[in-house]
Amino acid sequence: MSGSTKTMGVLTVSTLVVVTAYTAALGSNGWLWFGWVVLGLLTIGVIASRGNT
Repeated sequence: MSGSTKTMGVLTVSTLVVVTAYTAALGSNGWLWFGWVVLGLLTIGVIASRGNT
């Protein structure tokens, strides 16, 4: 994986931790989870496109 792909993966995992902590402390927020899912799908797309080149 390239540096940008690793950075995006770390950002995705970090965001998951933050969203989970927010949910535990203040309650669920659907928009935060939706945003995380979109970020996760983008990360998977980047990883898949880098793997095919």
